[in-house]
Amino acid sequence: MNPTKTVYIALGSNKGHKLQYLQSAIDAIFKRVGVIHKISKVYKTPALGFEGDDFFNACIKIDTALKPKKLLKALKHIEADLGRVPKKTDSYESREIDLDILFYDDEVFSDKHLVIPHPKLHQRRFVLQPLQDIAKDLKHPILNQLVHDLLQACDDDSEIEPIKIWLKNPKKHYDFSRFNFIAIEGNIGAGKTSLATKISQDFNAKLILERFADNPFLPKFYKEPERYAFTLEMSFLADRYQQISDDLSQLDLFKDFMVSDYDVHKSLVFSKVTLPEDEFRLYRKLFYQVYKDIARPDLYVYLYQNTERLQANIKKRGRKYEEDIKDDYLEKINAGYLEFLKSQTELNVKIIDISDRDFVKNYEDYLWLLSEINS
Repeated sequence: MNPTKTVYIALGSNKGHKLQYLQSAIDAIFKRVGVIHKISKVYKTPALGFEGDDFFNACIKIDTALKPKKLLKALKHIEADLGRVPKKTDSYESREIDLDILFYDDEVFSDKHLVIPHPKLHQRRFVLQPLQDIAKDLKHPILNQLVHDLLQACDDDSEIEPIKIWLKNPKKHYDFSRFNFIAIEGNIGAGKTSLATKISQDFNAKLILERFADNPFLPKFYKEPERYAFTLEMSFLADRYQQISDDLSQLDLFKDFMVSDYDVHKSLVFSKVTLPEDEFRLYRKLFYQVYKDIARPDLYVYLYQNTERLQANIKKRGRKYEEDIKDDYLEKINAGYLEFLKSQTELNVKIIDISDRDFVKNYEDYLWLLSEINS
């Protein structure tokens, strides 16, 4: 996944249906820019520097993969879509919506169109008050003061009044609260680790990642599959049992649920493809003996991608020992998964075809995928 940055944005409106403009801006930011984690109260403040109706102001905390300039461009597009016309002079005027970047992580950025942190945020109570709601202990990277202290020292004596209406976070449309444990599965290169990681970050989940990179038999298997297949599957059997036992038993009171990038039953899928029939029967007996008491996921998500996309993803991540994976091997794994899932009548399974989607690069595809999971 592309690395994300934590960003704080100020929202203001003093024209027309002000609350609706604020909510529409939040909805658009969520759809186009990044997941929203916190929303402040809404405050009513007088217009400063010009004659106009009172403003409704708020602040939000988001995560985004957009760089500062692209983020600014996206916010300007949202302003325009909501009816704001670019002003022709430097004078202040009423506007349907105003979106300002306050902080971009702890980075300092400056060009002729954008300065981060916002150069006047410490002088404006209508920014600092809602910002304190969601980030009172955030430190200004230049002034080296906390938001709380900046508010206390602010000379702006404008009246500020909280509005008893809360803006809604679009993230709540994606409800994972009914699940304790979600497993993301898929073929080699399907994107299961990327999706599990992203969900854990955006929805406060404990992340469980398979430690396959530590397996010394994996590179050997890809070179000599017949020789190392049974050894590899047995080592995975032991490693996955140890890891999943540890992770499922260690509760994290600060996380809402668990999400993993594998389900232990993948061992049956891969071993059926890689092992001779007699070895597979023996392996299956051992598997059910070892895993008989392991908890199953509340939701099992299988990410399907066609072979062409899988090969492109495998080449993109550049693991040397995966260079020679053949198409027919990937097709057998896909077929094995689908056959296995048809037999799991007691498992809550969602099979989602993402062959024409790129949820890693395209944020809208990511939201589409979340919708499919929650549908």
